[in-house]
Amino acid sequence: MKKLKDIRNAQDAYLKINGVYAKNFDELTKFVENARFTITSQRDTSWVEFDKGFNIDVMRQGVRIDTLGYVSVKDSLFKNDTRYKTMGDLPIIKGVKPGQFKMEIGEITDKNGVKSSVFQVYVPKKDILEGLDEGLVTKEIQKTSVEDVRGPNIQVGSLTEITVNGNWPTYYDTKIAKK
Repeated sequence: MKKLKDIRNAQDAYLKINGVYAKNFDELTKFVENARFTITSQRDTSWVEFDKGFNIDVMRQGVRIDTLGYVSVKDSLFKNDTRYKTMGDLPIIKGVKPGQFKMEIGEITDKNGVKSSVFQVYVPKKDILEGLDEGLVTKEIQKTSVEDVRGPNIQVGSLTEITVNGNWPTYYDTKIAKK
């Protein structure tokens, strides 16, 4: 789940800079390696302006945004760690590297007609639990409790609703943070 959280954070940064989510892990990794966040300062400002139509001085207000500098996405999200290079790879299980997470992107329109970019990254539970008792695997896939990883996949994001949440219980995040 730590990798899924890294992917979510990288996708969030990608969306902020590019307006859509990355299509694949190569694109996302290159982005993390090369992109930069703009650091800005924003302050309210006001001034007096002459209105020729009414022949009077009118108070105007606005916002002034100054660019202070840039910081790399890699440094911002991953500090000195290179784990972003393998964030798409599934964890090695029993000495076997099982492949990559599956990533899909899309666009959905809400009831007000506003289009939003969405993504989903997942791995089927059966792929992770391969080789275990079939009955137990079936039970795990059918779990729907808020205290369990819900559904047939371990995932972050959704293609049917605007969310970047994972389908694992929140107390898992506490366990991950302690590591």
